[in-house]
Amino acid sequence: MMALPTYSGETAIFGLGRSGLAAVAALKAAGNPVVAWDDAEAPRQAAADLGADIRDLTQDFGAAERLIVSPGVPLTHPAPHQLILAAQAAGAEILGDMDLFADALAHGSLRDSVTLIGITGTNGKSTTTALVSHMLLCAGHKTHQGGNIGTPVLDLPLEAGATYVLELSSYQLDLNRRFAVDIGVWLNLTPDHLERHGDMAGYAAAKANLFADGKAQKARIIGIDDDYGRALADKLSKQTSPLITIGAQNADMIYLANAIEITQPKKDIMSLADCAALPGAHNAQNAAAAFAVGQVLGVPAARIIDAFRSFGGMAHRLQVIAEHAAVTFVNDSKATNMEATRHALAAYNNIYWIAGGRAKTDAAGHLGLDMLSPYFGNIRGAYLIGEAANLFAENLADRLPTTLCGTLDRAVADAAFQAKSDHFDTSIVLLSPACASFDQYSDFEARGDAFCAAVADWISAEHELSGKAEGAQ
Repeated sequence: MMALPTYSGETAIFGLGRSGLAAVAALKAAGNPVVAWDDAEAPRQAAADLGADIRDLTQDFGAAERLIVSPGVPLTHPAPHQLILAAQAAGAEILGDMDLFADALAHGSLRDSVTLIGITGTNGKSTTTALVSHMLLCAGHKTHQGGNIGTPVLDLPLEAGATYVLELSSYQLDLNRRFAVDIGVWLNLTPDHLERHGDMAGYAAAKANLFADGKAQKARIIGIDDDYGRALADKLSKQTSPLITIGAQNADMIYLANAIEITQPKKDIMSLADCAALPGAHNAQNAAAAFAVGQVLGVPAARIIDAFRSFGGMAHRLQVIAEHAAVTFVNDSKATNMEATRHALAAYNNIYWIAGGRAKTDAAGHLGLDMLSPYFGNIRGAYLIGEAANLFAENLADRLPTTLCGTLDRAVADAAFQAKSDHFDTSIVLLSPACASFDQYSDFEARGDAFCAAVADWISAEHELSGKAEGAQ
Protein backbone atom coordinates (compact mmCIF):
# COMPACT_ATOMS: atom_id res chain seq x y z
CA MET A 1 0.00 0.00 0.00
CA MET A 2 1.24 3.47 -0.84
CA ALA A 3 2.40 5.55 2.14
CA LEU A 4 0.64 8.93 2.28
CA PRO A 5 1.34 11.87 4.57
CA THR A 6 -0.91 12.70 7.50
CA TYR A 7 -2.91 15.72 6.39
CA SER A 8 -4.51 18.39 8.55
CA GLY A 9 -8.22 17.99 9.12
CA GLU A 10 -10.71 15.60 7.59
CA THR A 11 -10.57 14.14 4.08
CA ALA A 12 -13.86 13.43 2.32
CA ILE A 13 -14.09 10.78 -0.41
CA PHE A 14 -17.04 10.60 -2.80
CA GLY A 15 -17.29 7.62 -5.14
CA LEU A 16 -16.07 4.29 -3.80
CA GLY A 17 -15.01 2.33 -6.84
CA ARG A 18 -11.59 0.70 -6.98
CA SER A 19 -9.68 4.01 -6.86
CA GLY A 20 -11.91 5.45 -4.13
CA LEU A 21 -11.48 2.43 -1.86
CA ALA A 22 -7.74 2.43 -2.52
CA ALA A 23 -7.69 6.08 -1.38
CA VAL A 24 -9.63 5.20 1.78
CA ALA A 25 -7.18 2.42 2.63
CA ALA A 26 -4.08 4.52 2.01
CA LEU A 27 -5.38 7.53 3.91
CA LYS A 28 -6.46 5.48 6.93
CA ALA A 29 -3.12 3.64 7.00
CA ALA A 30 -1.44 7.05 7.36
CA GLY A 31 -3.70 7.97 10.28
CA ASN A 32 -5.97 10.37 8.42
CA PRO A 33 -9.58 10.93 9.48
CA VAL A 34 -11.72 9.97 6.49
CA VAL A 35 -15.41 10.38 5.78
CA ALA A 36 -16.78 8.60 2.71
CA TRP A 37 -19.94 8.24 0.68
CA ASP A 38 -21.21 6.36 -2.35
CA ASP A 39 -24.75 6.03 -3.65
CA ALA A 40 -24.52 2.24 -3.38
CA GLU A 41 -24.60 0.37 -0.08
CA ALA A 42 -21.98 -2.31 -0.81
CA PRO A 43 -19.06 0.10 -1.41
CA ARG A 44 -20.13 2.13 1.63
CA GLN A 45 -19.79 -1.01 3.72
CA ALA A 46 -16.41 -1.75 2.17
CA ALA A 47 -15.22 1.76 3.10
CA ALA A 48 -16.55 1.35 6.63
CA ASP A 49 -14.65 -1.93 6.94
CA LEU A 50 -11.49 0.01 6.03
CA GLY A 51 -12.12 2.45 8.86
CA ALA A 52 -13.88 5.35 7.15
CA ASP A 53 -16.77 7.19 8.76
CA ILE A 54 -19.83 6.98 6.52
CA ARG A 55 -21.78 10.20 5.96
CA ASP A 56 -24.00 11.32 3.11
CA LEU A 57 -21.76 14.10 1.87
CA THR A 58 -24.41 15.31 -0.56
CA GLN A 59 -26.54 16.25 2.45
CA ASP A 60 -23.83 17.22 4.94
CA PHE A 61 -20.39 18.10 3.60
CA GLY A 62 -19.20 19.12 7.03
CA ALA A 63 -15.78 20.66 7.67
CA ALA A 64 -13.61 18.46 5.43
CA GLU A 65 -10.49 20.27 4.23
CA ARG A 66 -10.21 18.31 1.00
CA LEU A 67 -12.49 16.27 -1.23
CA ILE A 68 -11.26 13.27 -3.23
CA VAL A 69 -13.79 12.53 -5.95
CA SER A 70 -14.24 9.72 -8.41
CA PRO A 71 -13.11 10.75 -11.91
CA GLY A 72 -16.69 10.35 -13.11
CA VAL A 73 -18.05 13.18 -10.92
CA PRO A 74 -18.76 16.21 -13.18
CA LEU A 75 -16.82 19.35 -12.32
CA THR A 76 -18.45 21.70 -14.81
CA HIS A 77 -20.67 19.93 -17.39
CA PRO A 78 -23.51 19.41 -17.85
CA ALA A 79 -23.50 21.13 -14.44
CA PRO A 80 -21.19 20.88 -11.42
CA HIS A 81 -22.19 18.06 -9.11
CA GLN A 82 -23.83 19.38 -5.95
CA LEU A 83 -20.94 18.04 -3.89
CA ILE A 84 -18.46 20.02 -5.97
CA LEU A 85 -20.43 23.16 -5.20
CA ALA A 86 -20.53 22.24 -1.51
CA ALA A 87 -16.76 21.69 -1.40
CA GLN A 88 -16.12 24.97 -3.19
CA ALA A 89 -18.39 26.81 -0.76
CA ALA A 90 -16.48 25.27 2.16
CA GLY A 91 -13.11 26.23 0.67
CA ALA A 92 -12.01 22.59 0.44
CA GLU A 93 -9.43 21.37 -2.07
CA ILE A 94 -10.90 19.18 -4.82
CA LEU A 95 -8.44 16.47 -5.80
CA GLY A 96 -8.17 13.11 -7.53
CA ASP A 97 -6.22 9.98 -6.72
CA MET A 98 -3.39 11.11 -9.01
CA ASP A 99 -2.81 14.06 -6.67
CA LEU A 100 -2.54 11.67 -3.73
CA PHE A 101 -0.02 9.65 -5.74
CA ALA A 102 2.03 12.83 -6.21
CA ASP A 103 1.84 13.49 -2.47
CA ALA A 104 2.97 9.93 -1.72
CA LEU A 105 6.03 10.32 -3.96
CA ALA A 106 6.94 13.61 -2.26
CA HIS A 107 6.30 12.17 1.21
CA GLY A 108 8.67 9.29 0.49
CA SER A 109 11.30 11.58 -1.10
CA LEU A 110 11.00 9.42 -4.22
CA ARG A 111 9.94 11.84 -6.92
CA ASP A 112 13.45 12.38 -8.31
CA SER A 113 14.25 8.65 -8.30
CA VAL A 114 11.31 7.43 -10.40
CA THR A 115 10.19 7.99 -13.98
CA LEU A 116 6.53 8.79 -14.64
CA ILE A 117 5.00 8.21 -18.07
CA GLY A 118 1.46 9.42 -18.75
CA ILE A 119 -0.45 8.25 -21.82
CA THR A 120 -3.71 9.79 -22.99
CA GLY A 121 -5.85 10.05 -26.12
CA THR A 122 -9.35 9.16 -27.17
CA ASN A 123 -8.34 5.81 -28.63
CA GLY A 124 -5.32 3.56 -28.31
CA LYS A 125 -4.18 4.64 -24.86
CA SER A 126 -4.75 1.26 -23.20
CA THR A 127 -2.92 -0.63 -25.93
CA THR A 128 -0.08 1.90 -25.90
CA THR A 129 0.17 1.75 -22.11
CA ALA A 130 0.33 -2.04 -22.18
CA LEU A 131 2.83 -2.00 -25.06
CA VAL A 132 5.14 0.50 -23.33
CA SER A 133 5.00 -1.53 -20.11
CA HIS A 134 5.82 -4.75 -21.98
CA MET A 135 8.68 -3.07 -23.86
CA LEU A 136 10.24 -1.69 -20.68
CA LEU A 137 9.91 -4.98 -18.80
CA CYS A 138 11.57 -6.76 -21.73
CA ALA A 139 14.38 -4.18 -21.55
CA GLY A 140 14.97 -4.91 -17.86
CA HIS A 141 13.29 -1.84 -16.36
CA LYS A 142 11.51 -2.08 -13.02
CA THR A 143 8.05 -1.19 -14.34
CA HIS A 144 4.59 -0.70 -12.84
CA GLN A 145 1.43 -0.14 -14.88
CA GLY A 146 -1.80 1.40 -13.66
CA GLY A 147 -4.05 4.45 -13.56
CA ASN A 148 -7.10 4.20 -15.77
CA ILE A 149 -6.06 0.67 -16.75
CA GLY A 150 -5.90 -2.19 -14.28
CA THR A 151 -4.44 -1.25 -10.90
CA PRO A 152 -5.39 2.04 -9.19
CA VAL A 153 -2.27 4.15 -8.67
CA LEU A 154 -2.60 4.05 -4.89
CA ASP A 155 -2.34 0.26 -4.97
CA LEU A 156 0.95 0.34 -6.87
CA PRO A 157 4.19 -0.25 -4.91
CA LEU A 158 6.47 2.73 -4.44
CA GLU A 159 10.05 1.85 -5.40
CA ALA A 160 13.10 3.98 -6.05
CA GLY A 161 14.32 3.52 -9.61
CA ALA A 162 10.95 2.31 -10.91
CA THR A 163 9.15 3.49 -14.03
CA TYR A 164 5.40 4.03 -13.76
CA VAL A 165 3.41 3.71 -16.99
CA LEU A 166 0.02 5.28 -16.41
CA GLU A 167 -3.02 5.48 -18.64
CA LEU A 168 -4.75 8.80 -17.93
CA SER A 169 -8.33 9.58 -18.89
CA SER A 170 -9.69 13.04 -19.55
CA TYR A 171 -11.63 12.69 -16.30
CA GLN A 172 -8.43 12.09 -14.31
CA LEU A 173 -6.58 14.90 -16.06
CA ASP A 174 -9.52 17.25 -15.48
CA LEU A 175 -9.05 16.68 -11.75
CA ASN A 176 -5.25 16.78 -11.78
CA ARG A 177 -3.72 19.53 -9.66
CA ARG A 178 -0.36 18.29 -8.36
CA PHE A 179 0.63 15.26 -10.42
CA ALA A 180 3.23 15.79 -13.17
CA VAL A 181 4.72 13.17 -15.49
CA ASP A 182 8.23 13.11 -16.96
CA ILE A 183 7.11 11.82 -20.38
CA GLY A 184 3.68 12.71 -21.71
CA VAL A 185 2.04 10.94 -24.67
CA TRP A 186 -0.99 12.37 -26.52
CA LEU A 187 -2.18 9.95 -29.21
CA ASN A 188 -5.27 11.48 -30.80
CA LEU A 189 -8.51 13.30 -30.10
CA THR A 190 -11.94 12.52 -31.55
CA PRO A 191 -15.40 13.27 -30.11
CA ASP A 192 -16.08 11.45 -26.82
CA HIS A 193 -17.19 12.34 -23.29
CA LEU A 194 -18.63 15.64 -24.49
CA GLU A 195 -21.39 15.45 -21.89
CA ARG A 196 -18.62 15.78 -19.27
CA HIS A 197 -16.50 18.44 -20.97
CA GLY A 198 -19.16 20.50 -22.77
CA ASP A 199 -17.58 20.52 -26.22
CA MET A 200 -14.43 19.47 -28.05
CA ALA A 201 -12.55 22.52 -26.81
CA GLY A 202 -13.29 21.54 -23.22
CA TYR A 203 -12.34 17.93 -23.92
CA ALA A 204 -9.05 18.99 -25.53
CA ALA A 205 -8.29 21.33 -22.63
CA ALA A 206 -8.78 18.52 -20.10
CA LYS A 207 -6.42 16.24 -22.01
CA ALA A 208 -3.86 19.04 -22.40
CA ASN A 209 -3.54 19.24 -18.61
CA LEU A 210 -0.98 16.47 -19.11
CA PHE A 211 1.40 19.20 -20.33
CA ALA A 212 0.16 22.24 -18.41
CA ASP A 213 2.40 24.29 -16.13
CA GLY A 214 5.65 22.82 -17.42
CA LYS A 215 4.70 19.16 -16.95
CA ALA A 216 6.34 16.39 -19.04
CA GLN A 217 9.75 18.04 -19.11
CA LYS A 218 11.64 14.97 -20.35
CA ALA A 219 9.60 14.51 -23.54
CA ARG A 220 6.23 15.36 -25.06
CA ILE A 221 5.08 12.87 -27.69
CA ILE A 222 2.16 14.14 -29.77
CA GLY A 223 0.09 12.47 -32.49
CA ILE A 224 -0.61 15.03 -35.22
CA ASP A 225 -3.12 13.25 -37.44
CA ASP A 226 -6.00 15.41 -36.20
CA ASP A 227 -6.46 19.14 -35.85
CA TYR A 228 -6.32 19.07 -32.05
CA GLY A 229 -2.99 17.23 -31.97
CA ARG A 230 -1.51 19.57 -34.57
CA ALA A 231 -2.65 22.62 -32.62
CA LEU A 232 -1.20 21.23 -29.41
CA ALA A 233 2.11 20.34 -31.08
CA ASP A 234 2.34 23.86 -32.52
CA LYS A 235 1.76 25.34 -29.08
CA LEU A 236 4.27 23.04 -27.38
CA SER A 237 6.90 23.65 -30.06
CA LYS A 238 7.30 27.16 -28.67
CA GLN A 239 8.39 25.73 -25.31
CA THR A 240 11.75 24.28 -24.35
CA SER A 241 10.79 20.69 -23.49
CA PRO A 242 11.71 18.06 -26.11
CA LEU A 243 8.83 17.51 -28.55
CA ILE A 244 8.41 14.38 -30.69
CA THR A 245 5.53 14.33 -33.16
CA ILE A 246 4.09 11.12 -34.55
CA GLY A 247 1.89 11.22 -37.62
CA ALA A 248 1.54 10.60 -41.32
CA GLN A 249 3.71 13.41 -42.55
CA ASN A 250 5.94 16.31 -41.50
CA ALA A 251 6.82 14.61 -38.26
CA ASP A 252 9.94 13.65 -36.36
CA MET A 253 8.56 10.12 -36.32
CA ILE A 254 6.07 8.95 -38.93
CA TYR A 255 3.94 5.86 -39.01
CA LEU A 256 2.76 3.98 -42.04
CA ALA A 257 0.13 1.26 -42.39
CA ASN A 258 2.58 -1.55 -41.68
CA ALA A 259 5.85 0.08 -40.72
CA ILE A 260 7.52 2.62 -38.49
CA GLU A 261 10.13 4.89 -39.93
CA ILE A 262 12.45 7.40 -38.28
CA THR A 263 13.21 10.41 -40.45
CA GLN A 264 16.49 11.36 -38.76
CA PRO A 265 18.32 9.34 -39.90
CA LYS A 266 15.83 8.13 -42.47
CA LYS A 267 15.78 4.42 -41.90
CA ASP A 268 13.19 1.65 -41.88
CA ILE A 269 12.83 0.39 -38.32
CA MET A 270 10.43 -2.53 -38.58
CA SER A 271 7.36 -4.00 -40.14
CA LEU A 272 4.31 -4.62 -37.96
CA ALA A 273 3.19 -7.45 -40.23
CA ASP A 274 4.71 -10.06 -37.91
CA CYS A 275 3.37 -8.43 -34.72
CA ALA A 276 0.25 -10.55 -34.23
CA ALA A 277 -1.15 -8.43 -31.40
CA LEU A 278 -0.88 -5.14 -33.33
CA PRO A 279 -3.28 -5.50 -36.28
CA GLY A 280 -4.50 -2.53 -38.29
CA ALA A 281 -3.05 0.84 -39.27
CA HIS A 282 -4.10 2.45 -35.98
CA ASN A 283 -1.72 0.18 -34.08
CA ALA A 284 1.16 1.65 -36.06
CA GLN A 285 0.44 4.94 -34.29
CA ASN A 286 0.40 3.16 -30.94
CA ALA A 287 3.67 1.42 -31.79
CA ALA A 288 5.25 4.69 -32.96
CA ALA A 289 4.38 6.30 -29.62
CA ALA A 290 5.80 3.35 -27.71
CA PHE A 291 8.93 3.39 -29.88
CA ALA A 292 9.41 7.08 -29.10
CA VAL A 293 9.14 6.39 -25.36
CA GLY A 294 11.72 3.64 -25.67
CA GLN A 295 14.09 5.92 -27.56
CA VAL A 296 13.75 8.65 -24.92
CA LEU A 297 14.59 6.12 -22.19
CA GLY A 298 17.55 4.72 -24.10
CA VAL A 299 16.13 1.31 -25.01
CA PRO A 300 18.03 -0.05 -28.03
CA ALA A 301 15.97 -0.29 -31.22
CA ALA A 302 16.56 -4.04 -31.51
CA ARG A 303 15.09 -4.61 -28.05
CA ILE A 304 12.07 -2.45 -28.87
CA ILE A 305 11.44 -4.47 -32.03
CA ASP A 306 11.75 -7.79 -30.19
CA ALA A 307 9.32 -6.56 -27.54
CA PHE A 308 6.75 -5.53 -30.14
CA ARG A 309 6.95 -8.99 -31.72
CA SER A 310 6.45 -10.74 -28.38
CA PHE A 311 3.64 -8.42 -27.22
CA GLY A 312 0.54 -10.50 -26.50
CA GLY A 313 -1.98 -7.69 -26.77
CA MET A 314 -4.54 -6.82 -24.15
CA ALA A 315 -7.90 -8.18 -23.18
CA HIS A 316 -10.95 -6.62 -24.84
CA ARG A 317 -8.98 -4.73 -27.51
CA LEU A 318 -8.87 -6.59 -30.85
CA GLN A 319 -8.22 -9.73 -28.81
CA VAL A 320 -8.40 -12.97 -30.74
CA ILE A 321 -10.07 -15.35 -28.29
CA ALA A 322 -10.89 -18.45 -30.36
CA GLU A 323 -10.97 -20.03 -33.78
CA HIS A 324 -13.35 -22.73 -34.99
CA ALA A 325 -14.35 -23.98 -38.43
CA ALA A 326 -12.51 -21.13 -40.24
CA VAL A 327 -14.26 -18.58 -37.98
CA THR A 328 -12.08 -16.32 -35.82
CA PHE A 329 -13.69 -14.62 -32.82
CA VAL A 330 -12.33 -11.17 -31.88
CA ASN A 331 -13.18 -9.38 -28.63
CA ASP A 332 -13.04 -5.60 -29.10
CA SER A 333 -15.38 -4.71 -26.26
CA LYS A 334 -13.25 -1.70 -25.36
CA ALA A 335 -14.37 -0.03 -28.61
CA THR A 336 -16.98 2.18 -26.96
CA ASN A 337 -17.07 4.85 -29.69
CA MET A 338 -17.22 5.03 -33.48
CA GLU A 339 -13.56 5.95 -33.91
CA ALA A 340 -12.37 2.83 -32.07
CA THR A 341 -14.75 0.65 -34.09
CA ARG A 342 -13.57 2.30 -37.31
CA HIS A 343 -10.08 0.95 -36.65
CA ALA A 344 -11.44 -2.54 -35.98
CA LEU A 345 -13.50 -2.64 -39.18
CA ALA A 346 -10.46 -1.48 -41.16
CA ALA A 347 -8.36 -4.35 -39.80
CA TYR A 348 -10.35 -7.31 -41.17
CA ASN A 349 -12.41 -8.69 -44.06
CA ASN A 350 -15.52 -10.93 -43.99
CA ILE A 351 -16.68 -9.42 -40.70
CA TYR A 352 -19.81 -10.50 -38.87
CA TRP A 353 -20.11 -7.42 -36.72
CA ILE A 354 -21.74 -7.38 -33.27
CA ALA A 355 -22.59 -3.79 -32.32
CA GLY A 356 -24.79 -1.85 -29.95
CA GLY A 357 -25.20 -1.01 -26.30
CA ARG A 358 -25.78 2.45 -24.87
CA ALA A 359 -25.35 4.82 -27.79
CA LYS A 360 -23.07 7.85 -27.78
CA THR A 361 -24.93 10.29 -30.01
CA ASP A 362 -24.33 13.94 -30.81
CA ALA A 363 -26.63 16.77 -29.72
CA ALA A 364 -28.94 16.02 -32.64
CA GLY A 365 -29.18 12.34 -31.72
CA HIS A 366 -26.97 11.12 -34.60
CA LEU A 367 -24.85 8.01 -34.14
CA GLY A 368 -22.07 9.12 -36.49
CA LEU A 369 -22.07 5.90 -38.50
CA ASP A 370 -20.93 7.73 -41.62
CA MET A 371 -17.32 7.51 -40.47
CA LEU A 372 -17.63 3.71 -40.72
CA SER A 373 -19.07 3.67 -44.23
CA PRO A 374 -15.71 3.25 -46.03
CA TYR A 375 -15.42 -0.14 -44.33
CA PHE A 376 -18.95 -1.45 -44.88
CA GLY A 377 -17.55 -3.52 -47.75
CA ASN A 378 -15.63 -5.53 -45.14
CA ILE A 379 -18.85 -6.46 -43.31
CA ARG A 380 -21.08 -9.42 -44.17
CA GLY A 381 -23.74 -8.57 -41.62
CA ALA A 382 -24.45 -6.56 -38.45
CA TYR A 383 -25.83 -8.29 -35.35
CA LEU A 384 -27.30 -5.71 -33.01
CA ILE A 385 -27.64 -5.73 -29.22
CA GLY A 386 -28.71 -3.52 -26.35
CA GLU A 387 -30.53 -0.21 -26.12
CA ALA A 388 -29.15 1.06 -29.41
CA ALA A 389 -30.09 -1.99 -31.51
CA ASN A 390 -33.11 -0.38 -33.18
CA LEU A 391 -31.28 2.90 -33.78
CA PHE A 392 -28.41 1.04 -35.43
CA ALA A 393 -30.86 -0.98 -37.52
CA GLU A 394 -32.61 2.16 -38.75
CA ASN A 395 -29.30 3.74 -39.76
CA LEU A 396 -27.89 0.60 -41.38
CA ALA A 397 -31.00 -0.77 -43.09
CA ASP A 398 -30.09 0.42 -46.60
CA ARG A 399 -26.39 -0.32 -46.26
CA LEU A 400 -25.88 -3.67 -44.52
CA PRO A 401 -27.79 -6.86 -43.70
CA THR A 402 -28.86 -6.44 -40.08
CA THR A 403 -30.20 -8.81 -37.43
CA LEU A 404 -31.81 -7.58 -34.23
CA CYS A 405 -30.44 -9.93 -31.58
CA GLY A 406 -30.94 -8.04 -28.34
CA THR A 407 -28.54 -10.10 -26.23
CA LEU A 408 -24.90 -10.93 -26.71
CA ASP A 409 -25.27 -14.70 -26.56
CA ARG A 410 -27.93 -14.58 -29.30
CA ALA A 411 -25.72 -12.30 -31.40
CA VAL A 412 -22.75 -14.65 -31.09
CA ALA A 413 -24.87 -17.66 -32.07
CA ASP A 414 -26.47 -15.90 -35.06
CA ALA A 415 -23.22 -14.37 -36.31
CA ALA A 416 -21.18 -17.55 -35.90
CA PHE A 417 -23.81 -19.72 -37.59
CA GLN A 418 -23.90 -17.40 -40.60
CA ALA A 419 -20.12 -17.10 -40.76
CA LYS A 420 -19.76 -20.89 -40.71
CA SER A 421 -22.49 -21.29 -43.34
CA ASP A 422 -20.90 -18.78 -45.75
CA HIS A 423 -17.74 -20.92 -46.07
CA PHE A 424 -15.15 -18.16 -46.52
CA ASP A 425 -11.54 -19.20 -46.05
CA THR A 426 -11.48 -16.92 -43.00
CA SER A 427 -14.39 -15.14 -41.32
CA ILE A 428 -14.32 -12.80 -38.32
CA VAL A 429 -17.03 -12.63 -35.68
CA LEU A 430 -16.17 -9.25 -34.23
CA LEU A 431 -17.56 -7.68 -31.07
CA SER A 432 -16.79 -3.98 -31.59
CA PRO A 433 -19.87 -2.29 -30.13
CA ALA A 434 -19.21 1.44 -30.81
CA CYS A 435 -21.32 1.99 -27.68
CA ALA A 436 -20.97 2.10 -23.93
CA SER A 437 -21.78 -1.10 -22.04
CA PHE A 438 -23.88 0.26 -19.19
CA ASP A 439 -27.28 -0.76 -20.55
CA GLN A 440 -26.51 -4.46 -20.00
CA TYR A 441 -23.13 -4.69 -18.24
CA SER A 442 -21.22 -2.97 -15.44
CA ASP A 443 -18.32 -2.09 -17.75
CA PHE A 444 -16.69 -3.03 -21.05
CA GLU A 445 -14.66 -5.76 -19.29
CA ALA A 446 -17.84 -7.52 -18.15
CA ARG A 447 -19.23 -7.24 -21.68
CA GLY A 448 -16.04 -8.70 -23.14
CA ASP A 449 -16.08 -11.53 -20.62
CA ALA A 450 -19.69 -12.29 -21.57
CA PHE A 451 -18.67 -12.41 -25.24
CA CYS A 452 -15.87 -14.85 -24.44
CA ALA A 453 -18.28 -17.05 -22.49
CA ALA A 454 -20.85 -16.99 -25.31
CA VAL A 455 -18.18 -17.95 -27.84
CA ALA A 456 -17.03 -20.84 -25.63
CA ASP A 457 -20.63 -22.03 -25.31
CA TRP A 458 -21.17 -21.89 -29.08
CA ILE A 459 -17.97 -23.81 -29.83
CA SER A 460 -18.84 -26.41 -27.18
CA ALA A 461 -22.28 -26.87 -28.75
CA GLU A 462 -20.65 -27.24 -32.16
CA HIS A 463 -18.35 -29.98 -30.87
CA GLU A 464 -21.32 -31.74 -29.32
CA LEU A 465 -23.27 -31.62 -32.59
CA SER A 466 -20.24 -32.86 -34.48
CA GLY A 467 -19.84 -35.75 -32.07
CA LYS A 468 -23.48 -36.75 -32.42
CA ALA A 469 -23.21 -36.60 -36.22
CA GLU A 470 -20.15 -38.85 -36.19
CA GLY A 471 -21.87 -41.26 -33.83
CA ALA A 472 -24.87 -41.55 -36.13
CA GLN A 473 -22.72 -42.61 -39.08
